[in-house]
Amino acid sequence: MPRVTHDDAPMLGELMPWAVAVPRLGRGWPVAADEGVLRARWDALMRVEGAERETLFEPTRARTPRSAVAQLPGQSTGTDRLEGTSGPCPAPVRVLCAPYDEQWLIPDHRLIDVARPELWRVTDDRQVFLVETPDGLLAGARLPLVRGSRVRPLYRRPGGEEPNLAPGLVEHLGERLGATPGAEDVLAWILATATPELRVPLTDDPEIWAAGTRRGHRLLWLQRRDGDRPKLPGGSRPYVRAPLPVRPLSVHYDPEEQALHLDEGRISPVPRAAWDFTHGEVRVLEQWVAARTERGEPGTLAAIGPRSWPQPWTSELLELITVLALLAESREPQDPPEPLEVEHRITDLAEAGVLPAPRRYQHPASVLDHREEGPAGQFTLL
Repeated sequence: MPRVTHDDAPMLGELMPWAVAVPRLGRGWPVAADEGVLRARWDALMRVEGAERETLFEPTRARTPRSAVAQLPGQSTGTDRLEGTSGPCPAPVRVLCAPYDEQWLIPDHRLIDVARPELWRVTDDRQVFLVETPDGLLAGARLPLVRGSRVRPLYRRPGGEEPNLAPGLVEHLGERLGATPGAEDVLAWILATATPELRVPLTDDPEIWAAGTRRGHRLLWLQRRDGDRPKLPGGSRPYVRAPLPVRPLSVHYDPEEQALHLDEGRISPVPRAAWDFTHGEVRVLEQWVAARTERGEPGTLAAIGPRSWPQPWTSELLELITVLALLAESREPQDPPEPLEVEHRITDLAEAGVLPAPRRYQHPASVLDHREEGPAGQFTLL
């Protein structure tokens, strides 16, 4: 058989047709690494009125305190104009704010310039989001807010219904592999084999497929951060050796001690691979700590932060070190290598009726089984 190049492999967007740009907040203060901080910021906003509230809100062309917007799907926030509202902070939700960095968001549509309601409608405990960033793919269970990215939900409907895959793809793969894969198997294969150009070489070899999906499922498990917590082998697990300060001002790594220092605080052992782990040209650990130690401009809501280093941050940091160390191992060359031959060319998939996917699959499915509250308590009609 003649050798086929990866240029003949289908693009990710052909296999997973529905993609949406990530939500755009328009202001930074509705996101924080600490849930209590968001409640304090909300309370500060509610204590003032008129021009002072407008200034603190940080209005944009898309949102001001006078904007009338619908309720976010799945949330129970108010729909009256923010300029006259009062009451407690809506319950914050967990989001993927930056690569490998989960934070909290106030899920109030009045605070978000472009919320992407279609993503909120399919966000649940079955959903997996594949995030295309300029520096590679990410995957996780949290609604992503990673700037400059596009997101491809694995499922087009809540409850893990209707995979966001080209119709007939899994059946076609099943015929060639001898067993029909599940939607998460296809996603795992994509994570393990997608090229930097986001082409996905598909194989007919059941052994190569099994090995590739095993690796992909591990990558998915590490990035989703759910289920059993990842652990490094005994003796390699990071611990707090010196208490972390109330407000660390600096972070540095000592390669000889394999220690991460936050001022006088110290965590070790921290594998060099975890410290050097980057997404793009940014060290993930450095960015994660910076997001929790930088202060906003005085007089703004973003300037309201925790008075001390919260204990949950320490647990999250130890787990992140573990995850990055294990992900670094997965970046090393492994068996199986990418298939030498692309055994499902674009033309093959077209002849099988898999590609191109019908245009309707490039758009969100109609998932409403109940009415959604619109501005001022009216109901949204879709």
